Amino acid sequence: MRMLITGAAGFIGSNYVRKLLTGAYPRHTHAHVTVLDKLTYAGNPANLAAVAGHPRLTLVTGDITDTALLADLVPGHDTIINFAAETHVDRSITGAAPFIHTNVTGTHTLLEAARTARTPRFLQVSTDEVYGSITTGSWTEDHPLQPNSPYAASKAAGDLIARAYARTHGMNITITRCGNNYGPHQHPEKLIPLFITNLLDHRPVPLYGTGDNVRDWLHVDDHCRGIHLALETGAPGETYNIGGGTELTNRHLTGLLLRALDADPHLLHHVPDRPGHDHRYSLDDTKLRRLGYTPRVDFTTGLAATIAWYRDNRAWWQPLKNPAPADATT
Repeated sequence: MRMLITGAAGFIGSNYVRKLLTGAYPRHTHAHVTVLDKLTYAGNPANLAAVAGHPRLTLVTGDITDTALLADLVPGHDTIINFAAETHVDRSITGAAPFIHTNVTGTHTLLEAARTARTPRFLQVSTDEVYGSITTGSWTEDHPLQPNSPYAASKAAGDLIARAYARTHGMNITITRCGNNYGPHQHPEKLIPLFITNLLDHRPVPLYGTGDNVRDWLHVDDHCRGIHLALETGAPGETYNIGGGTELTNRHLTGLLLRALDADPHLLHHVPDRPGHDHRYSLDDTKLRRLGYTPRVDFTTGLAATIAWYRDNRAWWQPLKNPAPADATT
């Protein structure tokens, strides 16, 4: 089996590749993996250091919008998993063009290459943010898409293009939508690693608004297990939510981090809320649980391990930090 995994030098994709090549998914222990990554600021070859030189790994630097590259690269692969995306909400607010380019045009270009090459299997990795914001209850997969940020809108567009290719061309395409991820190797522009690394340096942590926004937290290991389960057993044309089961306000989460790092509470700084900030995300992942999914990483344990990883891996994250205080996002 040959798998093409795009965006796999990033946080989630690299976790999936590391797990895949070290035997975490037994039915794919002999798969050859081609990683295609543009290596933007969020794509870090160091994320794949643990499997660098693996005989079943090939790393290709390139863009999923490059039609000629994909025409050469895609044929011969049995499976494509598309992790490639611009993901930082704040960046999408200040400039949406890269998000449209990668998340919409790139997804279409990759799907067209897969259609032309008759690739047997395609999985599109997406986000709960395509649903918008929900006051009570939880989203099922058939909830209308109501994205509120340019990032979320670009991901929703990619999902709809993937759905159209499944329906129109009969392609075996699955879409997964996850909650907020956390864990090692996450770029320090995101809330948890931003706050951890700031607190390790005794710097303030910027909390948007009142901090009452609610997120469902999902460890990256559980997310990747959910993706792989959907890949192996998901029905063609279907969408699967992947939840973490831990809903917290950003204020509560910040308090947990302050206490875990024994930090001065005065380091918490409330900053003006960002435009269009969704109030609450919550996923109903019953559909995937029927296939055997359940989160395994307890949030308390996972958060402690994540803090320890950033404490022990300053050489990884310090070069990525902007010397000016960064804004939080979640």
